[in-house]
Amino acid sequence: MMLRLCVSVALLLSVPFAAHAAGDAAAGKSKAAVCTSCHGVDGKAAIPTYPNLAGQNAQYLKLSMKAYKNGDRKGGQAAIMAGMAAPLSDQDIADLAAYFSSL
Repeated sequence: MMLRLCVSVALLLSVPFAAHAAGDAAAGKSKAAVCTSCHGVDGKAAIPTYPNLAGQNAQYLKLSMKAYKNGDRKGGQAAIMAGMAAPLSDQDIADLAAYFSSL
């Protein structure tokens, strides 16, 4: 009984956070202009050293951008991406992830 109560409370508390974390693909599209120089207008990079973002899993994209922003991701283009991700808010990241995953 106590476990059921704890699970119910945890689920209720997570609802506002889940709703806020949802990305808006249309907003992400307008924020993605700076991304196009490396990742392509359609999220498909023309240069092999830059990854394609089109169709990637939104959660993966969010975690990746947050890792770049926090300095947790190293190697490759991490130095460039850290600078690109630094000014992004959590909502910006969610919007960009929603946009690129929708392509």
